Amino acid sequence: MPRLGPFQKRIGYTFRQPDLLQLALTHPSVGREKGEAVANNQRLEFLGDAVLQLIVSAALYKQFSNRDEVTLSMVRAQLVNREGLAKRGRDIKLGTQLIVSRGEEKSGGRNRDSALADAFEALVGAVYLDGGFTKARRFILAQFQTALIEVDDGQHVGNPKGELQELLQARAAVSPEYRLLEATGPDHDRLFVCTVHYEGSELARGEGKSKKTAESQAAAAAVKAVKKPRRRKK
Repeated sequence: MPRLGPFQKRIGYTFRQPDLLQLALTHPSVGREKGEAVANNQRLEFLGDAVLQLIVSAALYKQFSNRDEVTLSMVRAQLVNREGLAKRGRDIKLGTQLIVSRGEEKSGGRNRDSALADAFEALVGAVYLDGGFTKARRFILAQFQTALIEVDDGQHVGNPKGELQELLQARAAVSPEYRLLEATGPDHDRLFVCTVHYEGSELARGEGKSKKTAESQAAAAAVKAVKKPRRRKK
């Protein structure tokens, strides 16, 4: 069992029923390796997914009062897809707390997007059962605070490369160029770093678990750089 006191302090929530937290952290691989029925986090994952969808939907409904249903659905998907939830899991170092089989441990399962995303949903479900809706809402909004501030307003949701293309083509009919800078790590846990260039100059760089994600991160960073107001020379 991992030490749960520091983890609970890190996430800003202390469980009255620690068994719920232990269950949320138990990966299905434990039972598969033992060859027997071992309670795991899949049921909590099911519950947490529903709670998460409701809380994030309500937050977006309030935040983007002039956006339609389709756009709100796309923005929500951007936040609560596997990659987004895995990022939330990494932010709270969830992987270090997971209870996994020896085989899963050896194959890098602690840092796998699917395991982190599932465990994060299970954690939400556990908080809901332990503390109720209000505390679950507080927990979710705290975890998504930065993401909700930075989320695309819907015009180019999930498509920073498209937004960058549009911004740059307003200046000149030249498209940005994406380059793979490096790819490191084992096959099951690769990390890609990409750069985006415009008219011979590097605008930004990004990283991710796939080349596509790294390019999107680079594009998102470039969009911020391009939009940033230039200081006037005195």
